[in-house]
Amino acid sequence: WQMLWPMLDELQEGELPGRLLSRARRWDRNAPAQLVPVLEEGRRRKHRRHHEHGCPALQLQSAPQSEVHERSISPWRYRIDEDEDRYPRKLAFAECLCSGCIDVKTGRETTSLNSVPVHQTMMVLRRKPCPRNPSPGTFAFEVEYITVPVACTCALPRSA
Repeated sequence: WQMLWPMLDELQEGELPGRLLSRARRWDRNAPAQLVPVLEEGRRRKHRRHHEHGCPALQLQSAPQSEVHERSISPWRYRIDEDEDRYPRKLAFAECLCSGCIDVKTGRETTSLNSVPVHQTMMVLRRKPCPRNPSPGTFAFEVEYITVPVACTCALPRSA
């Protein structure tokens, strides 16, 4: 599926051609797209409630007020993945903070389980040079399916 759109300069950052707007509204329902403004606002405030890197110790007393990615026994953080030739241009990608999982009794990481990413397949639009009209500023949008890490979970190791 391909859609042609003339004059790249006519589109503002993050804007889609009018013909694609009804389809684009569905992207806003995907967590990877919804989280971006929240993450950007948090970055502006420099509000860090959790370790940026490394496996944290489980804090049971603060767990009820924390977000699910912070109170999970396979915690993760989000980073913004940016691709200028993709719509949506910015998506939140989950990154596991531990290689193992957190033991709920000790609050410490254990390697008897592995933290693994949970993936969601997401439809995006990929901007490519227009094959029929290679003049500058002319491009096409093609549907593409990408795999987005959205969370982390615990799993038994592949080999015991």
